[in-house]
Amino acid sequence: MKKIPIYKFYFVAADFFIFAISFVFTAYINWNTGTIDQPFFDKPFYQIIILYFIIAIIFSLTFQYNGLYRINIILSKASHLTQIIKSVFYGILTVLLLSFLFKYLEILYSRIVLFTFSLVLLALLYFLRVEVLRAFYFKLLNRQFKRKVLIIGAGKAGKLLATKFILEDSIGMHIVGFIDDHKEVGEEIVAGRKILGRMDNLTEVIDKNRVDEILVVMDNVSYERLLNIIDTCKKSHVNVRITSELFDIIAQKVATEKYDEYPVVDVTQRINGKVNLLFKRVFDIVLASLGLIILSPLFLTIALAVKLTSAGPIFFYQERVGRDGRPFKFFKFRSMFVNNGEDEARKSMMLNFINDNGNNGKKIINKSRVTSIGKIIRKTSLDELPQLFNVIRGDMSLVGPRPCLPYEYENYTDWQKRRVEVLPGCTGIWQVAGRSSVSFKDSIVLDLYYINNMSPWLDLQILFKTIPVMLFARGGE
Repeated sequence: MKKIPIYKFYFVAADFFIFAISFVFTAYINWNTGTIDQPFFDKPFYQIIILYFIIAIIFSLTFQYNGLYRINIILSKASHLTQIIKSVFYGILTVLLLSFLFKYLEILYSRIVLFTFSLVLLALLYFLRVEVLRAFYFKLLNRQFKRKVLIIGAGKAGKLLATKFILEDSIGMHIVGFIDDHKEVGEEIVAGRKILGRMDNLTEVIDKNRVDEILVVMDNVSYERLLNIIDTCKKSHVNVRITSELFDIIAQKVATEKYDEYPVVDVTQRINGKVNLLFKRVFDIVLASLGLIILSPLFLTIALAVKLTSAGPIFFYQERVGRDGRPFKFFKFRSMFVNNGEDEARKSMMLNFINDNGNNGKKIINKSRVTSIGKIIRKTSLDELPQLFNVIRGDMSLVGPRPCLPYEYENYTDWQKRRVEVLPGCTGIWQVAGRSSVSFKDSIVLDLYYINNMSPWLDLQILFKTIPVMLFARGGE
């Protein structure tokens, strides 16, 4: 279970206070200028409170989305203010959209009300969040906000990172020591910090030193070894973060937290697995069903285009590998000319891609087989729409690692097979994070990042980012 750093509670609580003051000031100002009718204040108190909480939650989510609860944003005035302006803009757009859809929010439809709220909110956020809370954070840095950190890995990378935090600690990191299987317990590594134990007595070291966070800093290590270490650390019930050149692709493609200039990847399991999977399943069924209903005219149009432009069936069926290696029937609109038997040219290219990490992540296809309409629907990823049926059947999720073919799965190494620990998805993190520039190993690392950070909120972000990928035809060849 994820242990949230205490400073984040302070900032969330402060934000709700700022939202409340902005809400009251906006109502008062607009009431006195005649923008808001007095009957609004005659409403039951609980209705006004509900309206406030709706607004507060909307803005809190936009703040979370734009990284306003990350330590590197909080400590940088310029980045802090930039992200605040961006978050308020998106929050206002969301509120405006919801005011069209729900009568309960009709008071917010007024452009004057929203404009006033924006100005008041921005002024308070700058003064209280950027100036006062930042100073408050530094004042309490060495007391309430201090975190005891255990570093896994006492090699060159671990030493450099520990030295940085010991000499220039601007984020409240107290290095208690190191864990390393290749050095003697008690050996001093840097500035009095020693090897406190090995991986097999990790829990004992954590309890004895009251560790708040584990930072995995490994160099010259294999993917398999690194992932095994992460698995062991995740059983410790403290926050686990990693900084490693093997995970550089995540920092390049996904907005992650930074400890000073070092990007760190959170690999702590966020919520209970069963609760997460149940919510995800309900989420999938509801959205997939709505998608099939809303997109039915588009389905019909594509089906007719496929049928009229080339001989063969409308849909393409293929066996793919699902969760835990189980096969399932995968649906797509047919985008290629019918071919009897396996596409050996495509198979050869794919195996070469897996084995030598080439091709720079581009879709591997035999272009000579693509139909005229197939070029369009593949480019816009519209050929993927029938996978909504797979979602409803329970073979796939809306978001997850892409399902592979059986011969691809057979050529995976053990660490790469971890990507089938969850249901495959119609879209995934590496597709929206720059599919055309992601290698095979990097795509697996991004999938593993998704598995470790899987949540309804992350799914929603990926789905929103999938829309422009489709609209601007960035789906590949």
